[in-house]
Amino acid sequence: MTSETVIIGGGVIGLAIAIELKLRGTHVTVLCRDFQAAATHAAAGMLAPDAENIPNGAMRSLCWRSRTLYPDWTRKLEDLTGLNTGYWPCGILAPFFEEAGRQGGRGAGGAEEQRSRGESFSSSSPSSPAYWLNKEAIHQYQPGLGAEVVGGWWYPEDAQVDNKALAHVLWTAAESVGVELKDGITVEAFLQQQGQVVGVQTNAGIIRAAHYVLASGAWSNELLPLPVRPRKGQMLSVRIPEFAPELPLKRVLFGQDIYIVPRRDRLIIGATSEDVGFIPDNTPEGIQTLLQAAIRLYPQLKHYPIQEFWWGFRPATPDELPILGTSYCQNLTLATGHYRNGILLAPVTAALIADLILEQKSDPLLADFHYSRFQSKPSTSTPMLTHSANFSNGHRPAILPQQPPLPTQDSPLIIAGKTFQSRLMTGTGKYRSIEEMQQSVAASDCQIVTVAVRRVQTKAPGHEGLAEALDWTKIWMLPNTAGCQTAEEAIRVARLGREMAKLLGQEDNNFVKLEVIPDLKYLLPDPIGTLQAAEQLVKEGFAVLPYINADPMLAKRLEEVGCATVMPLASPIGSGQGLKTTANIQIIIENAGVPVVVDAGIGSPSEAAQAMELGADALLINSAIALSPNPAAMARAMNLATVAGRLAYLAGRMPIKDYASPSSPLTGTITS
Repeated sequence: MTSETVIIGGGVIGLAIAIELKLRGTHVTVLCRDFQAAATHAAAGMLAPDAENIPNGAMRSLCWRSRTLYPDWTRKLEDLTGLNTGYWPCGILAPFFEEAGRQGGRGAGGAEEQRSRGESFSSSSPSSPAYWLNKEAIHQYQPGLGAEVVGGWWYPEDAQVDNKALAHVLWTAAESVGVELKDGITVEAFLQQQGQVVGVQTNAGIIRAAHYVLASGAWSNELLPLPVRPRKGQMLSVRIPEFAPELPLKRVLFGQDIYIVPRRDRLIIGATSEDVGFIPDNTPEGIQTLLQAAIRLYPQLKHYPIQEFWWGFRPATPDELPILGTSYCQNLTLATGHYRNGILLAPVTAALIADLILEQKSDPLLADFHYSRFQSKPSTSTPMLTHSANFSNGHRPAILPQQPPLPTQDSPLIIAGKTFQSRLMTGTGKYRSIEEMQQSVAASDCQIVTVAVRRVQTKAPGHEGLAEALDWTKIWMLPNTAGCQTAEEAIRVARLGREMAKLLGQEDNNFVKLEVIPDLKYLLPDPIGTLQAAEQLVKEGFAVLPYINADPMLAKRLEEVGCATVMPLASPIGSGQGLKTTANIQIIIENAGVPVVVDAGIGSPSEAAQAMELGADALLINSAIALSPNPAAMARAMNLATVAGRLAYLAGRMPIKDYASPSSPLTGTITS
């Protein structure tokens, strides 16, 4: 059989994507090995990005976005099926015990430290409030808590959904909209030719499609070399006794290594987290651990009759973040590794993957979840010097023979889901002629060129005809907001830049290099204006690459609001002073979860190599190339320095010693 899109996996993620694609007009087939074995059925249904206190900024943003989608998403499913998903915005209460000092199973410290930590988290996310409850308040708000509970946080925007009801609703909704559902189908292998998937081999024969989506959760590693492993979780439920006049617990309790989720007639208790592979079944130790922790948190449930035990396999990755987006095959998309947030992330995953497949629209957030963060490629050998640049001695360098692959592994540069092989970006300003600029861009082997939107629009000197001077089918335009002194100006110019990219054929280009520079003498960026503009542009769907001072706190804040990179300066723009902010750049690199691009101030290839040796992901160099007596030769030198610095960083330098060490061994020498 042949289908337009085949989805491997019939859990909440696979079904959500299938429904979204079908509603957008695509023929979809879902292949499911065992619908009842999906992790969806074994979950608790918590929608708890706040209670989880997720440390990764991109993951927090993804979870918040998905939780916001939940009311409309579940209403749409209920309208399609006439069935109830059990969505309940009940809020989540996160108590903790003083001696454990753990709120929601995370962190350490006493009540005051937990309160301070929670306030810091809450202030960083004003759209997602949290409220501190002291001992008296928390026991008054939720009667029946254990006497050892000394405080906690109330997260009113967290919620829950009945996971089993949701699974049934999704399957029914998929049937109702015309998704072809095939249960009992085991995919055994992808059939691949010339970088494309041409079919999947199953226990029912070969199934072909134009596009494929891998959403098989804990089993994904059986088909592709992805670091997704099963993490077993045991759970149980207790029945609300008949003597209880009403539901005694009306909100989720997210405690120390335990959670209790109220349903209309029962309490769900979970969950263990066991790295035991696909070993099935409940165990006495697992159930005992859960019951002891649950009774300590909410003692009265020790009198409730046990209703059911079960287990499931969560798809875990090493960093506990999902794998989303493109793969090494153009027609294979990945949506797996959601670990314990599969239920929560279903609506946003469906929307992002559908946008990616049908519209080739890659949301900036996807870059943080790309598979390449785990897998790498062999570093390519130094590019051969074959460009037609005019070198000062009138001769072209000798072409070096192809070298064997080096053992050091590297991965491509990925920004906002878009992959680049070159780690050098260049600009178009300050050249003496358009011809010198063209030669330099070619000699640099760069794939990203930044263009000042205002200077192109005003046809400033050196920018006349710039739009026609470069082949934009091969070079990715990075519009920049140079010349903007306020956040408002930068936002307006960024919008113009996006339209300029569209006019040049880059319809999906949402990149912008954000510059807010009111200081006309030193050209130092305004941190407050930059942050304000970045927040707005991210909301408008831009992949924001902000130019900043080498400020580690600002860099982290920009990452948290959703910027695609951070671009700290090495020294003032155009100064050629080299690396004057090394210590701060190192801190930024160490703590960044997005690519770090060192921008401004690099004057020589040795400085470029030094920046890459620090661990920078890329460089943006303009003045050092454009103002050189031989720009094309300098562009080639900067390219080689970038490659050399990156390779040196990956290889690792020798240790520094206080004493000499002979290069030749002293043992085994011939004595006279």
